Amino acid sequence: MKNANELTIRVYYEDTDCGNVVYYANYLRYMERGRTELLRDLGVELSVYHEKGFAFAVAEANLKYKQAAHYNDVLTVTTSVKDVTSATMTFYTEVSRGETLLVCGEVKAACVNLASGRPARLPAEIAEALKKAVS
Repeated sequence: MKNANELTIRVYYEDTDCGNVVYYANYLRYMERGRTELLRDLGVELSVYHEKGFAFAVAEANLKYKQAAHYNDVLTVTTSVKDVTSATMTFYTEVSRGETLLVCGEVKAACVNLASGRPARLPAEIAEALKKAVS
């Protein structure tokens, strides 16, 4: 993936169900970490924008589960920017164990004005950084 961020995550016991398989919703947490690190790599620190009155809420998530991860596995979370609009950013993420793709999916996050709770335009510097990174 062009302009992708790779993050290594070890599966802890707390990530798994009673069968030591990663609980399906935890992949969304891994994807969140991947998005945050990709944005950081692009020079976008989310806490700075939160202080300026912006939040980024997940508006859509679409995941495809292919194989299970288990307790103590080492996973690679690879995230790239797929699309940017005036108010949203869409990311594509793959979660792999070695060469084996476990989960892939897209998450769209919308920019929100914290004061009003209403959708807002992406700050120009975020939109610019993301557009340069679109895969």
